Amino acid sequence: MSARATVNAAVMASGSGSNFQALLDAEAEGAPWKTRLLLTDRPGAGAIERAEGAGVEHAVVPVSGRSDGGVAEETLSRFEAAGIEVVFLAGYLRLIPQSVVRRYRDRMLNVHPALLPAFGGKGMWGRHVHEAVLASGARVTGPTVHLVDERYDEGRILGQWPVPVRSDDTPESLAARVLEAEHALYPRVAAHVCSALAEGRPVTPLDEPFPSFNPSP
Repeated sequence: MSARATVNAAVMASGSGSNFQALLDAEAEGAPWKTRLLLTDRPGAGAIERAEGAGVEHAVVPVSGRSDGGVAEETLSRFEAAGIEVVFLAGYLRLIPQSVVRRYRDRMLNVHPALLPAFGGKGMWGRHVHEAVLASGARVTGPTVHLVDERYDEGRILGQWPVPVRSDDTPESLAARVLEAEHALYPRVAAHVCSALAEGRPVTPLDEPFPSFNPSP
């Protein structure tokens, strides 16, 4: 890796931020990014407490009742002030404004709790995804890390980790196992992307074999 081994990262989250925590933990262990900013659309988001605990600057950028242009302008202003080079979505439930996507093309990642392109799109988040997986009779699911584009869950896939669906699964039990896999996969893909950015290489999918993720009950 080059002498400049890290890139400046922002995280966007709407909820508790457990994937944000997984990224912070990886950073503490030497991952090639430095988290400079947390943006959330909700002032009560649990991710804010995680940011405060880690000494990360945080800000709320409201979305409801605002134009895309206004949200984009404020978001980009925050990013530029913090010198942001890569963005990690960690349970952020809003569609990113097009001008923000364009500015961070191939430098904005999201994690989704299903094996895209299946079970993605508007409204497919959290419990809704796991209910749909179980209703379909699918035998395998798992997280996907992908680049963000102008549509929900349609960006280029960078990594997936299969998780078996058990015959006795409920949405809650399945969600817990997929979330554990998310926490393992997301930092690995993020490190792969940030290393590429630091070295001036194109961002490519993570070319690693992933065994079926099947943690103990």
